[in-house]
Amino acid sequence: MTYRHLSIVTALMLVSCLAPTAEAGQTAPGVPNVTEPPRLADGRPDLQGVWDFRTITPLQRPRGLGDRAALTEEEAAAAEARAAETQTALVESIGGKIGAYNAFWFDLGTNVVSSRQTSLIVDPPDGRLPPLADGATRQVGSLTRDVPGERPVRFRSGGIGLAGPEDRALAERCLLGFNSGPPMMPSGYNNNMQLFQTSDHVVVVNEMVHDARIIPLDGRPHLDGIRQWMGDARGYWDGDTLVVESRNFTAKTSSFDPGATSSLGSGETLHLTERFTRLDEDTLLYEYTVDDSTTFTRPFTVALPMRKSDAPVFEYACHEGNYGLLNILRGARVDEAAQEQP
Repeated sequence: MTYRHLSIVTALMLVSCLAPTAEAGQTAPGVPNVTEPPRLADGRPDLQGVWDFRTITPLQRPRGLGDRAALTEEEAAAAEARAAETQTALVESIGGKIGAYNAFWFDLGTNVVSSRQTSLIVDPPDGRLPPLADGATRQVGSLTRDVPGERPVRFRSGGIGLAGPEDRALAERCLLGFNSGPPMMPSGYNNNMQLFQTSDHVVVVNEMVHDARIIPLDGRPHLDGIRQWMGDARGYWDGDTLVVESRNFTAKTSSFDPGATSSLGSGETLHLTERFTRLDEDTLLYEYTVDDSTTFTRPFTVALPMRKSDAPVFEYACHEGNYGLLNILRGARVDEAAQEQP
């Protein structure tokens, strides 16, 4: 299993799509105005539905945009046109084959987010990740080759060797998706989330690796001494905004993944706060704050408007120990046997 195409996605977003134009203007981020949301019988906003979070807006603001927080309408339209042209050319150039999948399965998106912000990071004001704290751990992998490293492998795609499954990245082991987080991040495909809601629970289901988080809203305390792959989530309402706080992540995951082949810090020290706000019939604003003083010199916040989708969420039948991983390790054993022969 490979995810080489993700590096192409990053290049598209950071270089081509949001390149500043000659007529660069200064515009404040235009987050849509909140209208009266649809409500359930208990009076709470109805956040349910399938939500699409694909976008060409990058996580971090391209340095060429300086302190500009938003694109003009003309710049956004030009960026989207370039993205459509570039992705069409990409599909044609690869002849339908790339990485582990053909081009039919790409779901990159060709739109900037509705607010036209120049980065998904909205705080710090420069739209960039804060500097790492002294002593923060960092792992960097590769989509094209294995990079020597130490277990546990915390990044999502690639690996540090072929000795055993523990040497492969988390998405290759089907333990966590490369965009499902938490927190959720746009990527090459399966950028869909379905939200279910009752008076005392919310369920967030990601299409990528069919991860599901069951979040209680009844005020129960966080777990004591038990760590989980997706953290220990507890939710509550702040007005019309659903707030979800997650702690107790495992040290086998990172504090944050800025890309599929890199990880920063350890989940053991992560405090993640997510916010879900229904802005209008077709928009769910997803915001999250990463607070981890062991990894970053300050917290940072991302804002990602999601779009309502009429499409269903399909099963992504990735599971730990599947044939992809089994064949990776079998191939390595065959190569080793061949090298041992005189």
